[in-house]
Amino acid sequence: MTTAALIRRSASLACLAVVLSALAGCQAARPAPIIPEPDYWPTEGWRSATPEELGFLSDKMADGLLAIRQEDIPIHSLTIIRHGSVAVDAYFYPYDGSTVHDLASVTKSVMTTLIGIAIDQGKLRLEDTMVSFFPDRTIAHLDDRKERIAVEHLVSMSSGLECVEALEATQQEMMATEDWVQFTLDLPVAWEPGTKFVYCNPAMHLLSAILKQATGMTALEFAQVNLFEPLGIHDAEWAADPQGNNYGWGDLFLKPQAAAKIGFLWLHQGKWEDEQIISQEWVQAASQRRLSATGRPEDYGYAWWISAKDETFPFVMASGVGGQNIRVFPGLDMVIVTTGEGLEMDMINPYLIASVGDFENPLPANPDGVVALEAAEREVPRPPAASPVAPLPEIARTIAGKTYTFEPNPLADWFRLDFVSEAEAMMELRVVGEDAARVVRIGLDGIYRTAPDGARPGLARGTWVDDKTFVVHYSTFPDLGYYTLRATFEGEGLSLTLNERIYGLSAALEGSIQGP
Repeated sequence: MTTAALIRRSASLACLAVVLSALAGCQAARPAPIIPEPDYWPTEGWRSATPEELGFLSDKMADGLLAIRQEDIPIHSLTIIRHGSVAVDAYFYPYDGSTVHDLASVTKSVMTTLIGIAIDQGKLRLEDTMVSFFPDRTIAHLDDRKERIAVEHLVSMSSGLECVEALEATQQEMMATEDWVQFTLDLPVAWEPGTKFVYCNPAMHLLSAILKQATGMTALEFAQVNLFEPLGIHDAEWAADPQGNNYGWGDLFLKPQAAAKIGFLWLHQGKWEDEQIISQEWVQAASQRRLSATGRPEDYGYAWWISAKDETFPFVMASGVGGQNIRVFPGLDMVIVTTGEGLEMDMINPYLIASVGDFENPLPANPDGVVALEAAEREVPRPPAASPVAPLPEIARTIAGKTYTFEPNPLADWFRLDFVSEAEAMMELRVVGEDAARVVRIGLDGIYRTAPDGARPGLARGTWVDDKTFVVHYSTFPDLGYYTLRATFEGEGLSLTLNERIYGLSAALEGSIQGP
């Protein structure tokens, strides 16, 4: 994730926490209360309560969900758990909550949780050195500093390995190789281990390989036995590198309610039912500031973000690019989970704030508000009404089915657009380095179309904005990627601009019709 994006998202969250605390009548900082053990555990599913029972205003929450949908805010889900009960669990078109969702860098917090469990089991130690897990590998740039890199440095983003966060440059270099673990082990050491925070996805990926070396299980296998199954999480997917190591830094897929269970486990200091899933000592250690995350509002523990020291209601957060977040507020006995495709918290803060009633005193029942909220939760995941489809411009017939090849560039080789019915188009885009072209169905009536059978998954809708320019909104869902492609046709030429909302990437390509 980019530094700027993280700063914006984190600042908004801090603002929300301050407002929530003020609305609760808490004008000064105070210690978080001890959270009582719940009278049930959501292993088989969450219980619900009316928002008023949990301090929220159901009618305001309903209004907020509908406004979020109306404004086309790039959110996929919002789940709020308080006192162990669901206050709101909403899913927004085109996501309906029936499938797992990419959690991006929330994965890091799960990864270090697995490391903590393995430490509890005596499979490894924080002080174990990185190189000790790979005795059969020849490691480049092996010096005294690299030999001192320990597991503790990896979990706290302070390994000292030379790593460039911007545009995920070092990660992209790693993923272009055949052996990602070897690439990362071979990185030079730029700083004394433990002295500087540097956000480094390859270093986090080493934890997955280390866990596998220590336990004989992949991270996913270890999680299924030691974390997911005890919590009742049965749907999980996790991408893996060429050697079968699950990504240590991202691309764990869970449903939002399952992600909320991770937050609930953290809220209760690692305990679940009658079992201490992970030791309280690890939860507390992971939730303490290790190093200042320079330039960010929060500090960093063991892959959990730690709120500012002066926060009225302290929180810990597992955070991923695009709006994937698990936020744990011990002082409010609350967990908030969001997913999205470019969500910033300040986009929905006004609606959350408006829905806060009183977190300390009971609110009167509001059955009409509850009915309105239930109706809103049913409405926001539904497709919108199909919009009228304008007649195709004359140029559509000229360019349909033509292949446009681009001048040499690192992004794409060629592009083709065709119109298969009054309300549907088909786009083909050959991305550099991919084995086959992406085939994308495009709704022309304002409704997303899914990819054809056998094609790479994705959703798209598009429209002609003038008689020469066609705009496509393309999501790679269930992966994280949301692209706006603007194709302008002029004679035999094509100007294609591409903007990616989540990572902030952009490109401009020039192409021409491929000759016979």
